[in-house]
Amino acid sequence: MKRVIALLALGALISGIAQAADAPTNFQTHCASCHGADRLGGFGPALLPENLERLRKPEALRVIREGRIATQMQGFADRLSPEEIQALAAYVYTPVSPAPKWDEADTKASRIVHHAPGSLPNKPIFQADPKNLFVVVEAGDHHVSVLDGDKLEPIGRSATRFALHGGPKYSPDGRYVYFGSRDGWVSKYDLWNLTTVVEVRAGINARNVAVSNDGKWVMVGNYLPQNLVLLDADLNFVRAIPTMAAAGGKTSRVSAVYDAAPRSSFVVAMKDTPEIWELSYAKGAPVNVARTVLDDILDDFYFDDSYANVFGATRPDGNGVGKGQVVNLNQRAKVADLDVPGMPHLGSGIAFDWQGKRVMATPNLKEGLITLIDTQTWRTVGSVRTLGPGFFLRSHEKSRYAFTDAMMSPTAKDTLIAIDKQTLEIAGQLRPVPGKTFAHVEFTRDGRYALASLMENDGALIIFDAQTLHEVKRLPMSKPIGKYNVWNKITRSEGTSH
Repeated sequence: MKRVIALLALGALISGIAQAADAPTNFQTHCASCHGADRLGGFGPALLPENLERLRKPEALRVIREGRIATQMQGFADRLSPEEIQALAAYVYTPVSPAPKWDEADTKASRIVHHAPGSLPNKPIFQADPKNLFVVVEAGDHHVSVLDGDKLEPIGRSATRFALHGGPKYSPDGRYVYFGSRDGWVSKYDLWNLTTVVEVRAGINARNVAVSNDGKWVMVGNYLPQNLVLLDADLNFVRAIPTMAAAGGKTSRVSAVYDAAPRSSFVVAMKDTPEIWELSYAKGAPVNVARTVLDDILDDFYFDDSYANVFGATRPDGNGVGKGQVVNLNQRAKVADLDVPGMPHLGSGIAFDWQGKRVMATPNLKEGLITLIDTQTWRTVGSVRTLGPGFFLRSHEKSRYAFTDAMMSPTAKDTLIAIDKQTLEIAGQLRPVPGKTFAHVEFTRDGRYALASLMENDGALIIFDAQTLHEVKRLPMSKPIGKYNVWNKITRSEGTSH
């Protein structure tokens, strides 16, 4: 009997060793299509120790087993054994050798010019209003469609780099749009000629891009390498800025970089160090960093109307509960805490007038809740219960409604709700295709129509009359994850992200 037990134990040990040895094969089979064959990132983030430092291994195991809600990350508990999942987690925490790099020479060598400056017509090749165009990011087959916002019809469609991430950013005149992909590619697209004009790879794994209000600079926030990359408007490399912490010795991934247009500066939040940076371009290419050192890491943020104050979401605590803080960029200090339960998604906040107050409203990634914050006192002054945890909140200065989703809810991901911005009552529920993810609203320039995304590979843009909430038409799309109106973006409409 003892011999049988010993043989069984030996067999289990050999099996475990074999499964561990198969971790690279399992990675290529199950992970490489999203995270890259070399683990340097693709649709999903790079799976390298440098990128996973803040993700504890028990959480990594849970993600591999169960996936991530509201992302493309699926669970593998039904295909991989517990031993294989353990081995796969150990594999992604193992350093790549030699260590991956991406420097100035790599960036310069990657630049691709599709159309030389001045070689394309200097006027739109279509009849639509160039300020009422939409760029629609279709993640299903990695394309963008350009939509005429008056006729609500597509006028062009182009292939993009794999897995665009973060909202595209427009030049001040609305002619060009800049896309950033997960794997670090930045593309400049000419909306008047419906074509990509130049591209460059600014990093291995990028977070997002920002375009200066004077149209001269593009800033790229990278996860890997851990830096900011400054490009000019034609995507020529200008400089790389390591994200070294004030205390020295530690760099950070970039959580978010946005243009603070009234301040003529880029504002940057760090993923791994409790700092906000501001880099001014008022007198030319941004060089010097003005730091605000905080007590807590700030993941994403929202500007108030003055752009002097940043409303930021902090990292969730051990119970998974996040919180918020107000940081004044003039004082270079936190000036208030925000009373926001759950996990506020402040990067998706909007502003509007309510009961004589200017308020910022934010959805919540953990609760079915919209929280209203007075932008003068920074106090929570109202809330709206929704159908479930949501990601986006959108409106328009000419609309009485704000629209939010419940895309983190397993039972209500298919429903948008319209909230009356004055009464805070739910005025309507939009559920066009039961069981299918439905989210992200953007308005036409005049606020008359609201466009929402059926986020499926065989999805659609579903267009509603923004006053009656009646469906107007559907445009088939391949997983349209976001759509962005030129006018609303370049004028910084109060109901959309900036």
